[in-house]
Amino acid sequence: MRFEPLSIDGAFLVRTEPRADERGRFVRIYCEQEFAPVLPAAQAACGQWQRWVQCNLSLTARRGTVRGLHYQRAEAAETKLVRPVTGSVWDVLVDLRVGSPTYLRWQAVTLTAGEDTQVLIPAGVAHGFQALSDDAQLLYFHSHAYSPEHEAGVRFDDPRLGIAWPLPVVHLSPRDAAFALLDGRPEGVTA
Repeated sequence: MRFEPLSIDGAFLVRTEPRADERGRFVRIYCEQEFAPVLPAAQAACGQWQRWVQCNLSLTARRGTVRGLHYQRAEAAETKLVRPVTGSVWDVLVDLRVGSPTYLRWQAVTLTAGEDTQVLIPAGVAHGFQALSDDAQLLYFHSHAYSPEHEAGVRFDDPRLGIAWPLPVVHLSPRDAAFALLDGRPEGVTA
């Protein structure tokens, strides 16, 4: 695996290295030993790295749909490893860690199934994406279990962030549309 630092402190684009032959392909998505050098940077906001405790699969049916920008507050803050399974997404990270050198900066990377890339998102960084294709599926590994009482988000169209989504937004959940605009420090996020 190759780890390429992104412009968000502690975030990495991870390039996996598949093995292929006439039978097909095999790719390692996660290896504790290979991730060991980068996990401390990814966990800097919330203390010591523990382990992946939850794995989820999302399917976004329609091209142009935006999901996010989501994060979990305080003691439920989570590091994520996100990998495309089918389709393509424009994956967005927003640093909400007060005191971080990249506080309130955002970065986007295109993740496309079959290109053997994934993104490591540190705790305290909001995450969202726009589907660039129909039927885009993402596989998520989480360092903390989902906690509804710690769930939070930032509006995808917050003018303070100025994210230029590549496609017109065709679908947004009522929950994501109701997130407040940034007017200072997001609750429960520290560096």
